[in-house]
Amino acid sequence: MTLVADPVAQPDLRLDKLPGPDAGSERRRSIARVLQSYVTDRPRRSAATLGRSMRLSAEVFRYSAVDIMRWRLPMHEVFDQMWTLLKVTALPALLMAVPIGAEVSVQVGGIMNQVGANSLAGAASGLGVVGQGAPMAAGLLMSGAAASAIASDLGARSIREEIDAMRVMGVDPIQRLVVPRFLAMLLIAPMLCIIIVSAGVFAGLIISAEVNNVVPGSFWQSFGAFATPTDLGFSVLKTVIFAGIVVLIASLRGLEAKGGPKGVADAVNASVVLSVFCIFMSNLLISQLQMMFFPARLA
Repeated sequence: MTLVADPVAQPDLRLDKLPGPDAGSERRRSIARVLQSYVTDRPRRSAATLGRSMRLSAEVFRYSAVDIMRWRLPMHEVFDQMWTLLKVTALPALLMAVPIGAEVSVQVGGIMNQVGANSLAGAASGLGVVGQGAPMAAGLLMSGAAASAIASDLGARSIREEIDAMRVMGVDPIQRLVVPRFLAMLLIAPMLCIIIVSAGVFAGLIISAEVNNVVPGSFWQSFGAFATPTDLGFSVLKTVIFAGIVVLIASLRGLEAKGGPKGVADAVNASVVLSVFCIFMSNLLISQLQMMFFPARLA
C-alpha cells in the first residue's frame, strides 16, 4: 500500500504564494496615498469651509442692513428668537456668575490677607470678573446652549429638506432664518454680560465681607478705582462679538447638516467646538488690542 501525504498538512511553497517585496511596497504606497490625501485634502476643505463662512457672514450683514433700512425686518421673529435664546441662557448665566465671582474673591483674598492688602479685594473682582470672567462666561454659555439650539433647529430643517423647499419657493433661508437669530443673539448678548457682571461682583462682595473681613466701602472704593467704564465697554463688546461668531458658526453647520439625526448631532458638536475655539482666540486678540491702546490705569 502506498502512503499519500496529506495536502492540507503541507505548506504551500509555490512562488506566487510566497510573500515578496511587492506586498510591503504596496502597503507603503497605500499609506503614502492616505497621508498625501490627508495633507492635500484637509487644507483644501478647511479653506473651502472658511470661504463659505465668509460668504455667509457677508450675506447676513447685507440682509441685516438692507432689512433694517427698508423696515422689512420681521420683528416678531426677532423677539421670538430673543425669548427662546434667553430661556436657555439667562438662568445658566446667573448660576455661572456666582461661582466665578466667589472663586476670584476666595483665590485672591488668601493672597491679599498674607500681604495685608485686603482693601484691594474690589480691584480683583473688577479686573477679574469685569475684564475677563464675564465675557468669557457669556461666550462659553452662548457656545454651549445657544449654538446647540440654533444648530439643532437649522440642522433638523435641513435633513427634512425644508431648506431646499424654501429655496425652490424663492425664499432665501439666510434672510428668513439666520438673520433673525443673528440679531436676536446680538441683542441679548449685552444682557447676559450685565447679568454675569452684577451677580459675579456681588458674590465677590459677599465672600470678601463675610470670609475675608473686608469692609464693603473699601471693596467698592477699590473696585471703582480699578474697574473703569472702558473695561465694562470692552467686556460688552467682547460678548457681542462672541455672539456673532456663535450664530454664524452654528448657522453654517446647521444649514450644511446631512445624513439624518447623526448629521444633526455632528453639526451641533462641530458648532460647539468651533465656537469655543474661536471665542478663546478672539478674546486673546481683543484683550491684546485693549492693553495696547487702553492700558490699565487707576480711574
